Amino acid sequence: MKHLKFFLMLIGLLSPILAGCAPTSNEPGVTNKEIILATTTSTYDSGLLDELIPPFEEDTGYIVKIVSVGTGKALTMGREGNADLLLVHAPASEVEFMDGGYGIERQLVMHNDFVIVGPLEDPAGIQGEQSPSQALRVIAESGSIFVSRGDDSGTHKKELSLWEVGDLTPSGDWYLESGQGMGATLQIASEKNGYTLTDRATFLALSDTLSLQILVEGDSSLLNIYHVMIVNPDLWPEINLEGARALSAYLVSDEGQAIIESFGIAKFGQPLFFPDADKEDADFGLE
Repeated sequence: MKHLKFFLMLIGLLSPILAGCAPTSNEPGVTNKEIILATTTSTYDSGLLDELIPPFEEDTGYIVKIVSVGTGKALTMGREGNADLLLVHAPASEVEFMDGGYGIERQLVMHNDFVIVGPLEDPAGIQGEQSPSQALRVIAESGSIFVSRGDDSGTHKKELSLWEVGDLTPSGDWYLESGQGMGATLQIASEKNGYTLTDRATFLALSDTLSLQILVEGDSSLLNIYHVMIVNPDLWPEINLEGARALSAYLVSDEGQAIIESFGIAKFGQPLFFPDADKEDADFGLE
């Protein structure tokens, strides 16, 4: 009987400790709670991640560390094993990343579009121009200020492709490279009374602080498509594969896609991104 009393007393003492060690309902039950997401400045500057990430963290117990950089830098982080997953928008570079064996499980998440914005008085006279490359040619020929991100981001890659289509190589005092993210580049363009290429979401999110307007839009070449990719654990075993898969799955889930679909409507009267988890790359003319 003494042994039984001692055993019951021991169980009573240990129960609170054991309860504290057990994972709660909103914890995934894994050791590594931190997920490193390398993503573009547009998803951060637009405010989309402020809506997307908190519900995921609350439901799962994971903590998402967001590193907001240009797509080129995000891809480098992936190649070097410094991120668990990437949310980027440069399809050709993403395919190279996957073909190089650096990533796994690439999935289509969403799209929006690029626009060319410029001063309210539009000194180059490009408003309404249907061809983005022709608009850039007019800007160059007029010597009007154009501010490029110049940072190997998805937006910068798109800009360079548009110059290439027009068989132009931008250079001169009128062509400035900020080397910064989309928000900072827009501010510089606004301050210098210049033009720039931007994703629509970031522009609308910051439009109240800018003296810029949308001048060229709607061409199919301005489509802006985002994919999520998980870094290859065979190259970098220390990545949080379980967490990366959980976040990737959430981004393309009904819950994640619904947040993407509604984001921006209340403030701007229009969505800033369009969910695409139910589509294929071929739907957008991508291989």
